Amino acid sequence: MTVSLLWIPATLAAAAAQTGRNATQRQLTKTIGTVGATQVRFLYGFPFALLALGLVRLVLGEPVPLPNAGFLAYVLGGATTQILATALMLSAMRERSLSVVTAYTKTEPVQVALFGLIILGDPLTPGMAIAIVIATLGVVLMSLKRGADLASSGLRPVIYGISSGAFFALAAIGFRGAILALPEGSSVMRSTTTLVWGLGTQTAILLAWMGIFDRKALMSSFRAWRPSLGAGFLGALASQFWFIGFALTTAANVRTLALVEVLMAQAVAHRLLSQVTTRRELAGMALILVGVGLLLVSQH
Repeated sequence: MTVSLLWIPATLAAAAAQTGRNATQRQLTKTIGTVGATQVRFLYGFPFALLALGLVRLVLGEPVPLPNAGFLAYVLGGATTQILATALMLSAMRERSLSVVTAYTKTEPVQVALFGLIILGDPLTPGMAIAIVIATLGVVLMSLKRGADLASSGLRPVIYGISSGAFFALAAIGFRGAILALPEGSSVMRSTTTLVWGLGTQTAILLAWMGIFDRKALMSSFRAWRPSLGAGFLGALASQFWFIGFALTTAANVRTLALVEVLMAQAVAHRLLSQVTTRRELAGMALILVGVGLLLVSQH
């Protein structure tokens, strides 16, 4: 495999780590609430990011790249839009069921492709566009349960869900832009440096916000430090591989291949929760696989 295709195993590793992080965070919500469980990925992930940067510096022998104005602007944009995306997703979930909200937020790959083209000038071939749309439709089909109505709760959850997907897309573009803005260093060094700055920025923002508006959740997350370390480690590990992927190819490629995370989550639910896979879900899985397959073929 050539270096240019290493984004594929990096993305698959990121999706696997994120599946584990989501499962860990889901358990934390029972003890420290949704907001507290959300911020542990940043607060407890930041030390692991620093450790990773130290190891990369030691192993590769490269200097840590110094930030410039463009890099800092992209990092701030990626950090804040990811926080906003999470807040909008949680707001949408209060309005509608998880499955319907997932259908809206997983429009992210389509929006990533458009924002990447507009903001970074990332290429978007007809083959890539078709693959992205097919894979996204597969996720939407999998997410909608029998009898679900996308419009039954009015316009607000629609706006929240699609806006959440848009901000997640902007976050991916922001972090890829930051990686590209660093003037020197290997892909691993630039992606790890961006990870440290991104998680550090998000940790500072959320600590300040929760210290003012939700001190109870903040203190609960401190008390639950043992399980939170696991979520933080898996979150930092997932982000490390996401960012390596962003350093090697367009964010649209990474986020479309990342839809295999939905298949991983389905496999976990089937294995651990004994959930039965429906025909609709099987059809959605087939579309995801077709879309991902077309995306990989289009890279040659």
